[in-house]
Amino acid sequence: MSIDAHLASLEKKHGELEAELRSVLGQPSAHDEAIVDIKRRKLRLKDEINRLRSDTEH
Repeated sequence: MSIDAHLASLEKKHGELEAELRSVLGQPSAHDEAIVDIKRRKLRLKDEINRLRSDTEH
């Protein structure tokens, strides 16, 4: 898989997590654990995306 394809895949997953987070936050009984888990996964993906972009710029 090329770096561009990998980046696109990570960005898609990040967007899916954003949608999942909005859905969980919209529920009256949103569980703090679920929210924290989604945010943690989003942050890991964002860090990976930024790392890959930084690597390709050099």
